[in-house]
This record gives sequence, structure tokens and C-alpha cells, in this order.
Amino acid sequence: MSGAPSSSSGGQKKARIEIIPLIDVIFFLLATFVLFTLSLNKIQSLPVNLPVAAPPDPNRLPDEDNVTLQVSDGGTLYWNQELIGMNEVAPRLQNYVSQVATPRVLIAADDRAKYGATIQVLDEVRKVGIKQVSFETVWRATGK
Repeated sequence: MSGAPSSSSGGQKKARIEIIPLIDVIFFLLATFVLFTLSLNKIQSLPVNLPVAAPPDPNRLPDEDNVTLQVSDGGTLYWNQELIGMNEVAPRLQNYVSQVATPRVLIAADDRAKYGATIQVLDEVRKVGIKQVSFETVWRATGK
């Protein structure tokens, strides 16, 4: 009888306010309010026409008119696998533009190419006025 509290001893339990459930309710109301106010904002967007990739045609030969400029480490350049100097790029590009109706240039760089040399080649291509410029994103051995 001594272990169990008796209700006849006159001790009443005091009322307690539990704070943990109150915090849960407040966070729920806050999250609801935030989501509701975000749904009121009208999201404006622009329609975008994304290009569709087509599988390569095995019967199609590569264009003979395309030029591949490869930049490698040390600033060496290759014009369609032919080693050239940086001073030869501008005259060759001007000659290429005068001979081809729609000139296209592919700029490739090996894994040790310098960023500055690649941008310098891109600037030379832009100076000549070639609009169709692509960057190769696959690994390529130097001069290939």
C-alpha cells in the first residue's frame, strides 16, 4: 500500500501544457501557409522548342566541307588532322569562307588543351563570320 499513491491523500494533479504537440501544430500551420501563398503566384514561362535527336544514318558520308580545328596542349593546332600554327588559322579560315557556301567549323580539344588557346581559335572563327560553330564533347587523341 505504500508504493501506490492514494487518491484519498488529497493531492490533485496539476494541469500541464505540453509544448511538443503545440510546436508540431505551429509548424504544420506555417507549412500550410507557405504552400498556400506559393500557389497564389502565377508562374510565367516561355515555350521552348527543343531539338530532337535523330539516329545517325550509316549510309551518309561525312561532309567534305566541314573543317575540324583541334586544339591540343601547348597551343598546337590541327586543321583537319594537319598540324598548323596559330598564325595560319585566320588566313585558312578566310580562304575556307570564300570557297564554301555554308562554312561549318568543329572545334575540338584534347584532354590537356588550354582554355585560352581554344577561346582564341573561337575568336578567329567569329572574326571571319562563320555562324555554324560546334564544340566536340568526346575525348579525342591529339591530332586525330
